[in-house]
Amino acid sequence: MVQRVATVAFEGIEAKPVDVQVHVLAGQIVFNIVGLPDKAVSEARERVRSALVASGLALPGRRITVNLAPADLPKEGSHFDLPIALGLMAAIGAIPADALGGFVVLGELALDGRITPVAGVLPAAMAANALGLGIICPAACGPEAAWAGEDVAVLAPDNLVQLANHFRGSQVLSRPKPGIRTVDAPLADLRDIKGQESAKRALEIAAAGGHALLMNGPPGSGKSMLASRMPSILPPLTAAELLEVSMIHSVAGELEGGQLTTRRPFRNPHHSASMAALIENLQCN
Repeated sequence: MVQRVATVAFEGIEAKPVDVQVHVLAGQIVFNIVGLPDKAVSEARERVRSALVASGLALPGRRITVNLAPADLPKEGSHFDLPIALGLMAAIGAIPADALGGFVVLGELALDGRITPVAGVLPAAMAANALGLGIICPAACGPEAAWAGEDVAVLAPDNLVQLANHFRGSQVLSRPKPGIRTVDAPLADLRDIKGQESAKRALEIAAAGGHALLMNGPPGSGKSMLASRMPSILPPLTAAELLEVSMIHSVAGELEGGQLTTRRPFRNPHHSASMAALIENLQCN
Protein backbone atom coordinates (compact mmCIF):
# COMPACT_ATOMS: atom_id res chain seq x y z
CA MET A 1 0.00 0.00 0.00
CA VAL A 2 1.26 3.47 -0.90
CA GLN A 3 1.15 6.11 1.85
CA ARG A 4 0.60 9.67 0.65
CA VAL A 5 1.62 12.89 2.40
CA ALA A 6 0.99 16.38 1.03
CA THR A 7 3.77 18.96 1.01
CA VAL A 8 4.93 21.81 -1.24
CA ALA A 9 7.80 22.92 -3.45
CA PHE A 10 8.59 26.60 -3.92
CA GLU A 11 8.79 28.65 -7.11
CA GLY A 12 9.63 32.11 -5.83
CA ILE A 13 7.07 32.73 -3.09
CA GLU A 14 4.50 30.44 -4.71
CA ALA A 15 3.98 27.07 -3.04
CA LYS A 16 3.33 24.28 -5.54
CA PRO A 17 1.57 21.14 -4.23
CA VAL A 18 3.74 18.02 -4.03
CA ASP A 19 2.48 14.51 -3.32
CA VAL A 20 4.98 12.46 -1.29
CA GLN A 21 4.30 8.78 -2.06
CA VAL A 22 5.94 6.19 0.19
CA HIS A 23 5.97 2.53 -0.82
CA VAL A 24 7.43 -0.24 1.37
CA LEU A 25 7.61 -3.71 -0.20
CA ALA A 26 9.60 -6.91 -0.01
CA GLY A 27 12.89 -7.03 -1.87
CA GLN A 28 16.45 -5.80 -1.70
CA ILE A 29 17.06 -3.47 1.27
CA VAL A 30 17.34 -0.02 -0.33
CA PHE A 31 15.97 3.46 0.30
CA ASN A 32 15.38 5.40 -2.91
CA ILE A 33 14.04 8.93 -3.35
CA VAL A 34 12.89 9.80 -6.87
CA GLY A 35 11.03 12.72 -8.42
CA LEU A 36 13.78 15.21 -9.37
CA PRO A 37 15.22 15.76 -5.86
CA ASP A 38 18.22 18.02 -5.28
CA LYS A 39 21.15 17.09 -3.04
CA ALA A 40 19.44 18.25 0.16
CA VAL A 41 16.39 16.09 -0.60
CA SER A 42 18.50 13.06 -1.49
CA GLU A 43 20.37 13.38 1.81
CA ALA A 44 17.02 13.15 3.64
CA ARG A 45 17.52 9.35 3.69
CA GLU A 46 20.17 9.56 6.40
CA ARG A 47 18.40 12.24 8.45
CA VAL A 48 15.13 10.32 8.37
CA ARG A 49 16.82 7.02 9.24
CA SER A 50 18.64 8.50 12.26
CA ALA A 51 15.63 10.50 13.45
CA LEU A 52 13.39 7.42 13.41
CA VAL A 53 15.94 5.35 15.33
CA ALA A 54 16.33 8.15 17.90
CA SER A 55 12.53 8.19 18.28
CA GLY A 56 12.39 4.48 19.08
CA LEU A 57 11.56 3.25 15.59
CA ALA A 58 13.57 1.47 12.93
CA LEU A 59 13.25 1.31 9.18
CA PRO A 60 11.95 -2.05 7.99
CA GLY A 61 14.44 -4.29 6.21
CA ARG A 62 12.61 -3.89 2.93
CA ARG A 63 12.72 -1.95 -0.31
CA ILE A 64 11.61 1.64 0.38
CA THR A 65 10.74 3.94 -2.51
CA VAL A 66 9.74 7.56 -2.04
CA ASN A 67 8.32 9.38 -5.06
CA LEU A 68 7.90 13.16 -5.07
CA ALA A 69 5.14 13.92 -7.58
CA PRO A 70 4.90 15.62 -10.00
CA ALA A 71 8.20 14.10 -11.09
CA ASP A 72 9.05 16.94 -13.53
CA LEU A 73 8.96 19.66 -10.84
CA PRO A 74 12.38 20.30 -9.20
CA LYS A 75 12.36 19.59 -5.45
CA GLU A 76 14.76 21.70 -3.39
CA GLY A 77 15.33 22.11 0.34
CA SER A 78 15.36 20.12 3.55
CA HIS A 79 11.65 20.60 4.34
CA PHE A 80 10.86 17.26 2.65
CA ASP A 81 12.41 15.39 5.63
CA LEU A 82 9.28 15.46 7.79
CA PRO A 83 6.73 14.37 5.16
CA ILE A 84 9.01 11.48 4.15
CA ALA A 85 9.44 10.42 7.79
CA LEU A 86 5.71 10.63 8.52
CA GLY A 87 4.91 8.65 5.38
CA LEU A 88 7.25 5.91 6.57
CA MET A 89 5.78 6.01 10.08
CA ALA A 90 2.30 5.56 8.61
CA ALA A 91 3.54 2.73 6.38
CA ILE A 92 4.95 0.76 9.35
CA GLY A 93 1.96 1.48 11.61
CA ALA A 94 3.65 3.87 14.03
CA ILE A 95 0.87 6.41 13.40
CA PRO A 96 -2.64 5.86 11.98
CA ALA A 97 -2.60 5.52 8.20
CA ASP A 98 -5.31 8.20 7.78
CA ALA A 99 -3.84 10.72 10.25
CA LEU A 100 -2.06 12.80 7.62
CA GLY A 101 -4.88 13.13 5.10
CA GLY A 102 -5.89 16.64 6.14
CA PHE A 103 -2.45 18.26 6.40
CA VAL A 104 0.32 19.81 4.38
CA VAL A 105 3.61 18.80 6.03
CA LEU A 106 7.05 20.41 6.00
CA GLY A 107 10.03 20.39 8.34
CA GLU A 108 13.67 19.40 8.62
CA LEU A 109 14.76 16.59 10.93
CA ALA A 110 17.73 16.58 13.26
CA LEU A 111 19.47 13.26 13.87
CA ASP A 112 17.97 13.06 17.37
CA GLY A 113 14.38 13.31 16.09
CA ARG A 114 13.87 17.04 16.69
CA ILE A 115 12.01 19.00 14.03
CA THR A 116 14.05 22.07 13.11
CA PRO A 117 12.89 25.31 11.40
CA VAL A 118 12.65 25.64 7.63
CA ALA A 119 12.01 28.51 5.25
CA GLY A 120 8.69 29.07 3.49
CA VAL A 121 6.21 28.01 6.18
CA LEU A 122 3.96 31.05 5.69
CA PRO A 123 3.38 30.57 1.92
CA ALA A 124 2.95 26.85 2.57
CA ALA A 125 0.29 27.61 5.19
CA MET A 126 -1.46 29.98 2.78
CA ALA A 127 -1.44 27.25 0.13
CA ALA A 128 -2.80 24.74 2.66
CA ASN A 129 -5.60 27.15 3.55
CA ALA A 130 -6.51 27.50 -0.13
CA LEU A 131 -6.72 23.71 -0.39
CA GLY A 132 -8.83 23.43 2.76
CA LEU A 133 -6.05 21.61 4.64
CA GLY A 134 -4.18 22.13 7.90
CA ILE A 135 -0.41 22.30 8.25
CA ILE A 136 2.23 20.42 10.26
CA CYS A 137 5.42 22.42 10.73
CA PRO A 138 8.30 22.88 13.23
CA ALA A 139 7.44 24.41 16.59
CA ALA A 140 9.62 27.45 15.89
CA CYS A 141 7.57 28.18 12.76
CA GLY A 142 4.15 27.74 14.41
CA PRO A 143 3.53 31.48 15.05
CA GLU A 144 4.25 32.07 11.37
CA ALA A 145 1.85 29.37 10.13
CA ALA A 146 -0.92 30.63 12.43
CA TRP A 147 -1.19 33.78 10.28
CA ALA A 148 -2.77 31.75 7.47
CA GLY A 149 -6.15 31.95 9.21
CA GLU A 150 -7.95 30.99 12.39
CA ASP A 151 -9.72 28.12 10.65
CA VAL A 152 -6.44 26.49 9.57
CA ALA A 153 -5.42 23.60 11.82
CA VAL A 154 -1.77 24.07 12.82
CA LEU A 155 0.31 21.35 14.49
CA ALA A 156 3.76 22.55 15.52
CA PRO A 157 5.61 19.76 17.41
CA ASP A 158 9.15 19.92 18.71
CA ASN A 159 9.96 16.34 17.71
CA LEU A 160 8.60 13.18 16.09
CA VAL A 161 7.61 11.62 19.41
CA GLN A 162 5.29 14.52 20.26
CA LEU A 163 3.61 14.24 16.87
CA ALA A 164 3.20 10.47 17.11
CA ASN A 165 1.70 10.83 20.61
CA HIS A 166 -0.72 13.49 19.31
CA PHE A 167 -1.98 11.20 16.55
CA ARG A 168 -2.33 8.30 19.00
CA GLY A 169 -4.31 10.51 21.40
CA SER A 170 -1.88 10.39 24.33
CA GLN A 171 -0.80 14.02 23.96
CA VAL A 172 -2.59 17.08 22.60
CA LEU A 173 -0.66 19.76 20.72
CA SER A 174 -2.17 23.21 21.21
CA ARG A 175 -2.52 25.58 18.28
CA PRO A 176 0.22 28.25 18.25
CA LYS A 177 -0.72 31.92 18.26
CA PRO A 178 0.30 34.38 15.52
CA GLY A 179 3.52 36.16 16.44
CA ILE A 180 4.38 39.83 15.92
CA ARG A 181 7.96 41.01 16.21
CA THR A 182 8.41 44.47 17.68
CA VAL A 183 11.24 46.54 16.24
CA ASP A 184 12.70 48.93 18.79
CA ALA A 185 15.12 50.77 16.50
CA PRO A 186 13.50 54.06 15.44
CA LEU A 187 12.97 54.88 11.78
CA ALA A 188 14.97 57.65 10.16
CA ASP A 189 12.55 60.59 10.24
CA LEU A 190 11.86 62.99 7.38
CA ARG A 191 11.61 65.88 9.85
CA ASP A 192 15.37 65.61 10.45
CA ILE A 193 16.14 66.95 6.97
CA LYS A 194 16.72 70.69 6.72
CA GLY A 195 16.10 72.27 3.34
CA GLN A 196 15.47 70.07 0.29
CA GLU A 197 11.90 71.41 0.21
CA SER A 198 11.18 70.34 -3.38
CA ALA A 199 12.51 66.83 -2.78
CA LYS A 200 10.56 66.46 0.46
CA ARG A 201 7.41 67.63 -1.30
CA ALA A 202 7.96 64.98 -3.99
CA LEU A 203 8.34 62.28 -1.32
CA GLU A 204 5.13 63.38 0.39
CA ILE A 205 3.17 63.28 -2.89
CA ALA A 206 4.56 59.85 -3.77
CA ALA A 207 3.74 58.51 -0.29
CA ALA A 208 0.22 59.95 -0.31
CA GLY A 209 -0.63 58.64 -3.77
CA GLY A 210 1.27 55.37 -3.71
CA HIS A 211 3.42 56.42 -6.67
CA ALA A 212 6.84 55.22 -7.77
CA LEU A 213 9.66 57.73 -7.38
CA LEU A 214 12.92 58.14 -9.31
CA MET A 215 15.59 60.43 -7.88
CA ASN A 216 18.46 61.60 -10.06
CA GLY A 217 21.37 63.78 -9.06
CA PRO A 218 25.12 63.94 -8.38
CA PRO A 219 26.72 62.03 -5.47
CA GLY A 220 26.20 63.75 -2.14
CA SER A 221 23.04 65.58 -3.15
CA GLY A 222 20.93 63.69 -0.58
CA LYS A 223 19.17 60.98 -2.61
CA SER A 224 19.93 58.10 -0.22
CA MET A 225 19.26 60.30 2.81
CA LEU A 226 15.83 61.21 1.48
CA ALA A 227 15.00 57.65 0.37
CA SER A 228 15.89 56.20 3.78
CA ARG A 229 13.29 58.46 5.38
CA MET A 230 10.50 57.53 2.99
CA PRO A 231 9.19 54.69 5.26
CA SER A 232 8.61 57.19 8.09
CA ILE A 233 5.83 58.90 6.13
CA LEU A 234 4.27 55.80 4.58
CA PRO A 235 1.01 54.40 6.03
CA PRO A 236 1.12 51.14 8.02
CA LEU A 237 1.17 47.91 6.06
CA THR A 238 -2.29 46.65 5.16
CA ALA A 239 -3.12 43.03 6.00
CA ALA A 240 -2.54 41.97 2.38
CA GLU A 241 0.77 43.87 2.20
CA LEU A 242 1.89 42.39 5.52
CA LEU A 243 1.33 38.85 4.26
CA GLU A 244 3.00 39.55 0.91
CA VAL A 245 6.11 41.07 2.49
CA SER A 246 6.23 38.35 5.13
CA MET A 247 5.97 35.56 2.55
CA ILE A 248 9.09 36.94 0.85
CA HIS A 249 10.87 37.03 4.22
CA SER A 250 9.62 33.52 4.98
CA VAL A 251 10.97 31.98 1.76
CA ALA A 252 14.28 33.79 2.38
CA GLY A 253 14.38 32.34 5.92
CA GLU A 254 14.37 35.81 7.51
CA LEU A 255 11.39 35.51 9.88
CA GLU A 256 12.89 35.37 13.37
CA GLY A 257 11.01 32.91 15.57
CA GLY A 258 8.20 32.80 13.01
CA GLN A 259 7.16 36.33 13.95
CA LEU A 260 5.94 38.88 11.41
CA THR A 261 6.86 42.54 11.53
CA THR A 262 4.60 45.45 10.58
CA ARG A 263 7.52 47.72 9.65
CA ARG A 264 7.79 48.56 5.97
CA PRO A 265 10.97 47.17 4.40
CA PHE A 266 13.75 49.43 3.13
CA ARG A 267 16.67 48.29 0.97
CA ASN A 268 19.86 50.28 0.49
CA PRO A 269 22.09 48.55 -2.11
CA HIS A 270 25.22 50.32 -3.33
CA HIS A 271 24.80 52.26 -6.56
CA SER A 272 27.44 50.10 -8.28
CA ALA A 273 25.83 46.79 -7.24
CA SER A 274 25.49 44.16 -9.97
CA MET A 275 22.20 42.43 -10.68
CA ALA A 276 23.37 39.34 -8.73
CA ALA A 277 24.42 41.49 -5.75
CA LEU A 278 21.12 43.37 -5.87
CA ILE A 279 19.12 40.12 -5.72
CA GLU A 280 21.31 38.88 -2.84
CA ASN A 281 20.69 42.15 -0.95
CA LEU A 282 16.95 41.77 -1.39
CA GLN A 283 17.03 38.19 -0.10
CA CYS A 284 19.16 38.94 2.94
CA ASN A 285 17.25 41.96 4.17
